[in-house]
Order: sequence, then C-alpha cells, then structure tokens
Amino acid sequence: MTGEIAVLVGTRPEIIKLAPVVHACEKTGIPCSIIHTGQHYSETLDAVFFEQLELPEPAYNLEVGSGPHGEQTGKMLIGIERILRQENPEVLLVQGDTNSVLAGALAASKLEVELGHVEAGLRSFDRQMPEETNRILADHVAEYLFAPSQQSKDHLLAEGIDSDRISVTGNTIVDALEQYRSVAQQQSTILEELDLTANRYFLMTAHRQENVEDTKRLGSILEGVAATAADYNLPVVYPVHPHTQQQISEFEISVPDRIRLIKPCEYLDFLRLEAEAKLILTDSGGVQEEACILGVPCVTLRNSTERPETLAVGANELAEPQPESLAESIDRMIAKSGDWENPFGDGQASKRIVQTVVSQPLQVEP
Repeated sequence: MTGEIAVLVGTRPEIIKLAPVVHACEKTGIPCSIIHTGQHYSETLDAVFFEQLELPEPAYNLEVGSGPHGEQTGKMLIGIERILRQENPEVLLVQGDTNSVLAGALAASKLEVELGHVEAGLRSFDRQMPEETNRILADHVAEYLFAPSQQSKDHLLAEGIDSDRISVTGNTIVDALEQYRSVAQQQSTILEELDLTANRYFLMTAHRQENVEDTKRLGSILEGVAATAADYNLPVVYPVHPHTQQQISEFEISVPDRIRLIKPCEYLDFLRLEAEAKLILTDSGGVQEEACILGVPCVTLRNSTERPETLAVGANELAEPQPESLAESIDRMIAKSGDWENPFGDGQASKRIVQTVVSQPLQVEP
C-alpha cells in the first residue's frame, strides 16, 4: 500500500459511507488505499459490496471476524498498527463508531499518522452503548473531525475540542444515495424475488446489543412490530444479522408469521427495499439517516439516537419495545408524507473531506 490517504473499513455501513471518499480521491488523482478489518466477516457479501460500489480491492484484509469487544478490538489494533508502521500513510480516515474505528483511532494516535474521523460529533448521550464510547474516543484523538451537521460540531465544541480541527461537511451517505439510488431501482430485483409490492410492506432491521441480547426485549420488539403490521395487513421484511439469528435460536423465540426473516442483503437490494418501504423500523443509526434522506417514515427501536436531526425534521420517532408504544409510534409515522427537509447536506461531503485532508481545492458545486 502506498499513498497519502489510508481508508479503514470494517463493516458494510463503513464501506458504503467511505466509498464516495475513495471515489473523490480517484477522480482527483490522490493516492488512496483501503484497509479492511473484516469486522463484518461475510466474504461473499463484502465482495459484492466492493463490486457494486466500484471500489478497488482492499490492500489489506485482517479478517478479524466476530468476538467479544476486547478481543475483537485488540486483534484489529495489532493488525492496523503493523500496517501503518509498514506503509506510513499521512492520514488514516475512519468513519462512525464501530470497534474498527476505535482500533484505528488508537493505532494512529500512537504513530506519526494523522487521524480523520468522518461523521464526528454524533452523540446519543447514552454511555451504555459501546458505540458512544467508540465515537467519543475517536473524536478526541483525531486531527480532522468531519462533522455532518452544525449540531454535531456544537457537541464537539462543548467537549472542548478546538474549532480549527472541525469541519462541517455534510454526511457522505447523501453522496452515496445520490450515486446509487437510481442504480438500485434499475438493477435490483429484490421486490420481485420476495413477491413484494412497493409501499406495501414494512422493512425492519435490529442488531444492536441492547435489543438482540435481551430475550424479553427482542421478543417484545418482534411481537409488537408483527401485531401492528397485522393491523395494516402488511408483511414485515427483516434482513437478519447472523448474530441476531443465533440469538433468536438460542432464546427459542417464536418469530411471528407476519415477519419474514431473510438473509442480509447486497447493497443495491437493501437500498431498493428501503426506498420502496411503507415504513422502516430500525435500531441502526445509518438506516435512520437513509430513511430520512429517502423520504420514508422511520421508527427507531431505541430510547436514544445520535441522529437527532431526523427527529427534528419529523422523519423519525423513538419507540420503547413494548407493543403498545410501538403501535402508537408506527401509527403516527405511517401518516407522514415524507416531504421533510433533508438535514444531512448537499451530497458533496466527500469532496470537502478530501479537500481538507490534502489542503487542495476541489470543485465543490454551490
């Protein structure tokens, strides 16, 4: 690996959100290489994501896979440090709040490699979430903090971070959706394969520790979502993470017939499922953003969110896992028209990020 910028990915959301940054580097001739931790360890899906997003193969893949937080982060830290020592890039870019981000931040902070944190300043103010710890630590060791909104910048300033280190860029997910939404519409056949009709199904994702590792909470979510979907006579499509599927089996949870469990999707398939859903239910921060940008009402299966912008524009609502609370939130959100303002920028965040890192003006449209 040679070049000025190293881009660290480990999960599918990171691949999606950093793809526009890699493309911005390619278009301007700035050397850029990808390090993959393998935190999401489906080789088949990863390969498809890189192919569909037209990304170069990673220069390195640590193939860390799953495991307890400390073990997983430790393996990644060892591997990333070895690569950074060997290749000595000028800047390491990380995105979001995963264990890959934490390991990359720690490795870069110990070496002469500047760290850029894409999606800096997000806060749920819920320290029980491991992701909250990851994003805070990454922000406080980064030289470049790319905040998606003014609110995110305000969080960083309130924590004493120097304003000279912060740039409000917008969110790269807008860049990605602008590039790939029409492609998904044209190329994906997932609705036909699942015998679904546009605007006649709910899409659900749930994978976070607080939801899937608590048998009572997970069962309550499934029961509540299925009951309300039945009221609307709509199916629920649930691309289920392997760990969640394992938890459902271990807890011996009976999944209601109304909920259709499917394997995790390729990117274009999932994007089409999102864009044409009647309603999205999720505990994913990235899916909250995407639903908001796509104009699809969202109910978040959590007590807090680090994407308060989605709440402010009326695109999203937090919901307790109890069936009655879920039903009330779904009823309110399903009535929304989806014409709220997009709070995540103009689709040129990736250009601003690269421009800041290399101190080289790029063409950013007004």
